[in-house]
Amino acid sequence: MITPRFVLPIVVTLALLAPVHAERVLDKTKLHAIDTAIEKAIEEEKLPGAVVWVEHGGTIYNKAYGNRALVPAEEEMTKDTIFDAASVTKVVAGTPAMMILVERGKVKLDEPVHTYIPEFGATGDKATITVRHLLTHVSGLPPDVSTRNIWQGTETAIKLAAEIPLQNPVGAKLVYSDINLFLVGEIVARVSGMPLNEFCAKEIYQPLKMVDTGFLPPKEKIPRVAPTEMTDGVMLRGVVHDPTARLMGGVAGHAGLFTTTADMARYCRMLLNLGELEGVRIMKPETVKMMTSVQTPTNITARRGFGWDIDSPFSRPRGELFPLGSYGHTGFTGNAVWIDPFSKTFFIFLSNRVHPDGKGSTVPLYGAVGTLAAESVTDFDFAMVTNALPPVHHTREASAKKNEVSNDVPSVLNGIDVLARDNFAPLKGLRIGLITNPTGRNCRRYPTVDLLRNAPDVQVKALFGPEHGIYGNFDEPVSDSVDERTGLPVYSLYGKR
Repeated sequence: MITPRFVLPIVVTLALLAPVHAERVLDKTKLHAIDTAIEKAIEEEKLPGAVVWVEHGGTIYNKAYGNRALVPAEEEMTKDTIFDAASVTKVVAGTPAMMILVERGKVKLDEPVHTYIPEFGATGDKATITVRHLLTHVSGLPPDVSTRNIWQGTETAIKLAAEIPLQNPVGAKLVYSDINLFLVGEIVARVSGMPLNEFCAKEIYQPLKMVDTGFLPPKEKIPRVAPTEMTDGVMLRGVVHDPTARLMGGVAGHAGLFTTTADMARYCRMLLNLGELEGVRIMKPETVKMMTSVQTPTNITARRGFGWDIDSPFSRPRGELFPLGSYGHTGFTGNAVWIDPFSKTFFIFLSNRVHPDGKGSTVPLYGAVGTLAAESVTDFDFAMVTNALPPVHHTREASAKKNEVSNDVPSVLNGIDVLARDNFAPLKGLRIGLITNPTGRNCRRYPTVDLLRNAPDVQVKALFGPEHGIYGNFDEPVSDSVDERTGLPVYSLYGKR
């Protein structure tokens, strides 16, 4: 028995009922609001088109908008369009490749970079830069090397990185830098003995069946690649947009990857499943947790994992609802991905906003789509995530709004709110039968049944309907049934019983 510390109609049933795995529901109104926001941005010529993927608990919303190309001729956007991932490369290529080598003991996070790249400063301030500093963007290196003077090859890029002065003391400040990740990519290549693109294909993309993901797209796939920007009189299509990666030959740890929303969704599922997808393990659970948890020094308020952004001025795709502790990344060409391990939700936004003249902008869309994607989730209360990260103060207005939402907790809690606050601890390991009707909701109007079904280590096995049924739509005796929305058996308490 549960000590009655609060009022909540919960029945613990001993009936051995067959488990039912009901498909999650996404709010169509919020999904249509995503459509409206993107279509409005296309009308305002902020981007030519885009593809969106929202996924929660097996339910998927995938849609293409606008055009893939505008010049030299219009081409309609399709769901299988291949996009230049830009800086999303950092978390789908450079970072995971490095973490696989760390997991295998081939690379040590706190080892100096010059251990693996000897020409990268064995003396002076750069001698103290470690792999960890690169992955968390606190190396002190500036954002990029110069591309004004035309140069060629990865070897030259490494030489320039070795020569460039530090912008800040090592470990003192977070400065997002492409240099960090192309050095990571070079370490992967030297330690593994394979070019970064081949290592990623072998260890990540092929095992995950990411069939359209990779560097240097083959000729037969170019028609599906979204063109980016006119450069030196040539429209870039299937050639990386980032100038540094382009000078490095199209393969780098910071940019150069091409991918689709379908492939990215498989990658996100693998991360939510802590390194495994469909029986194939890419990395250990503890490696994924380490990669996606805060790794930046405590003296720095902006919080990042290894590669991944968690809570910084770049965290626009988190929107206003996804909790602190979710993670994601953006890309210059108009891409964003955000993954929430608490609600098991992610969204992917891929576009070529730089087409055709580099003047497009998708930054406002990131936050709007992130907020609407979270709002579309009907069975999870984002305001009651007890194990989310505590907020810290950033100058970004969106962070302030997020803190307001997180702190907006009523002073009087219903029983279901008390359970959620305590992470459903009194019910863990139990099989639950719930007496409910339309009033069975928490303080923010989320249905009690959805909150319990989403609770960790709690099994909702049956529903019990009082007078008028669980949805309050009967004015007569109600018979037993199966709830179409959740798939749970419903036993009537206003019929024969």
